[in-house]
Amino acid sequence: MNTDTRLLDTQQAFDSVAADYDGPRGNNIAIQAMRDEMWRWLASSFAPASRLIDLGCGTGLDAVHLASQGHHVTATDWSERMVERTRDRARDAGLDVDARAIGAHELNRLEGSFDGAYSNLGPLNCVPDLGAAAGECARLIKPGGRLVFTVIGRYCPWEVAHYVRQRRWARAGIRFARDTVAVGMNGRTIWTRYYTPAEFYAAFAPHFELEVQRGLCVFVPPPYLTWLAERHPRWHERLWALDRRVAGWPGINRLGDHFLLVMRRRMS
Repeated sequence: MNTDTRLLDTQQAFDSVAADYDGPRGNNIAIQAMRDEMWRWLASSFAPASRLIDLGCGTGLDAVHLASQGHHVTATDWSERMVERTRDRARDAGLDVDARAIGAHELNRLEGSFDGAYSNLGPLNCVPDLGAAAGECARLIKPGGRLVFTVIGRYCPWEVAHYVRQRRWARAGIRFARDTVAVGMNGRTIWTRYYTPAEFYAAFAPHFELEVQRGLCVFVPPPYLTWLAERHPRWHERLWALDRRVAGWPGINRLGDHFLLVMRRRMS
């Protein structure tokens, strides 16, 4: 199957869920906790009134949040339906967000000079040529500007334990594939590649210096396992506190449902 077909599959999958993606599928209580963690890193990484690119904006929750904090956001997504949701959300909030139907593999269509970019909850796992995307980020981001990304990782202990317990051996090992794999959503297919932090950063290393690497949801269950957050919110918060304290330690920072990277554009 060629790259264009896979991209179209992924686009159609996200188009199909855009109308209800703010519900349990895309923004359940566990995902909200992950988003709160990302917002803390965004707040500490970008200066006030920064010009930012959102790579894979989805329904615009992050873009509208950052616009409400005074940033100037260009929100991009490969799914036209998701972009429509972002435009509606910004309009309803009375905020100016420049939302465009541009995939992260199409950043050559974007012009301008930006202070930084961010991508939350794994859109960059669906980009077929990560090196090309990294080169476009280098073109668009000013020297000294930052990238803040959360990416779906390869080593998620919770996921392996969950599917091994169910004896779903193939599903337990899906993240260990070294190439793009098919992941189902809403009866459709998302083509996804899972990374270690080192594999992902290698594409950006010629242009960006790594500042922060952390696991995300190392001790906390992945967002599709909501039972802990729903039934035992106090324990859920305790595990988040543990994540915040130690998920940046060497070795542990390679684990988790996602990992978080902060990178700074090299000055030359």
